[in-house]
Amino acid sequence: MAEETNHNEAGEVAPSTVDQQAPSVAEEHAPSTDSPEATDIPTANAPDPKAANPETNPNAAKTTTAAPKREKPAGAAKAAAKKEKAPAVEDKPFADFIQQDYLPAVQKAIASLGVQDLQLNFAKQKISVIGFDTNEECWQIAGSLQNGLRQFNLYFTEEDIQGKKAFSCYEGKKPSTLESFLIDERKVTLDLLVYGLVQRLNGQKWLARN
Repeated sequence: MAEETNHNEAGEVAPSTVDQQAPSVAEEHAPSTDSPEATDIPTANAPDPKAANPETNPNAAKTTTAAPKREKPAGAAKAAAKKEKAPAVEDKPFADFIQQDYLPAVQKAIASLGVQDLQLNFAKQKISVIGFDTNEECWQIAGSLQNGLRQFNLYFTEEDIQGKKAFSCYEGKKPSTLESFLIDERKVTLDLLVYGLVQRLNGQKWLARN
């Protein structure tokens, strides 16, 4: 019987099983050069968060768009900065100022001095002063105290508190003197008109006990 020849003895080297399988394993996982195909080899590259769909990829970046700032118009800003100044009571129509502001202020000022029976009347009539003959009428404030024993009149020769004014007063009989009232004041205000009348009545000693 012929003896089997050992490859090592014959000078031949037996092929390794690893060498025999390597080509087939490499070919199995190697991508084809004809068309791009996905492989099952894992990759460490993560998807681009900006390009990924946030509904399917939690790594997707969430971007928000800030609303543009609205600038206020220049006219509105100036109007808000400068509030309109309220008109002064002295700018009211003459009759409205006298009835709505002046008469109540005079009544309050004189009442604060202890006089409770002051009667005031505002009307357009002739000047009732002895020796002063005229058919012209002017607006007047007629006042009376102590059941009419003391009376006074404040005359406005124009329908304007800044115009010429006069004053007269008497006890028991009509006055014979018509005197000027607040002629040295550049601008007459509500407070000044009240103060001037109170001071003039105080000069007659009608408001304070002496």
